[in-house]
Amino acid sequence: MPTQDQTSRDGPVTTIRPFQIRGRFLTAVALRPEDAPVDAAFFEALDLQLRQTPQFYTDAPMVLDLDLATNLSDPDALRALIDALRARKLAVFGFQNAGPEQVRIATEAGLIPVSGGRDTPVREETRSRRRADAAARLHDPANKLVTVPVRSGQLIYAERGDLIVVGSVASGAELIASGNIHVYGRMRGRAMAGVDGNENARIFCQNLDAELLAIAGLYRTNEHLEEHLRRKAVQVFLRDQNLCVEALG
Repeated sequence: MPTQDQTSRDGPVTTIRPFQIRGRFLTAVALRPEDAPVDAAFFEALDLQLRQTPQFYTDAPMVLDLDLATNLSDPDALRALIDALRARKLAVFGFQNAGPEQVRIATEAGLIPVSGGRDTPVREETRSRRRADAAARLHDPANKLVTVPVRSGQLIYAERGDLIVVGSVASGAELIASGNIHVYGRMRGRAMAGVDGNENARIFCQNLDAELLAIAGLYRTNEHLEEHLRRKAVQVFLRDQNLCVEALG
């Protein structure tokens, strides 16, 4: 829109700004290394996770959460980790919960601070309590219920249980769960169940038109869905390392 920013003797002079500033909702993946060596075993476990759910991490913005990584105060170790993540095509752009030295190193590596960080390390007793709380919650299910439609660009993640969506899921949306996924509306986005390697996880759709279906890293795209299954109620599961899609009822 033209804006009046100055006047002259001949009347108002208007200019047109050559840009717009608009808000954007951004979902980022956070990688939180534990307080243990970032060595060959660490990258072996990371590579296994990337192989299981490659479609989840491709081009996904990533934040490096240094809350528990006191061992990454060494400049060479932290730089090596950032370089290794970028070499794996992970879009690392920011950091949080970093100590003063980690802030300096990460900033020099081109990362930006993300809201939620701090300027001083957490005291050791607080760190130990967080670990104990995390361990206590590790095996407790935490199912997630979504009662509104999931819009394009949204990512819904049930980290320790099932994901239940009562409404529809738009094209471009992503559902991710360590357990099962249930969709009672039209499913047009991506659904990835058993992302922690749970091969017993299943996906249930009331109206199937998904862009991608995946269980424990095995996936099938829309182009490979049989016509007689489209817009039908189905269940998706693994059988003999094959992804099966069957009609319900």
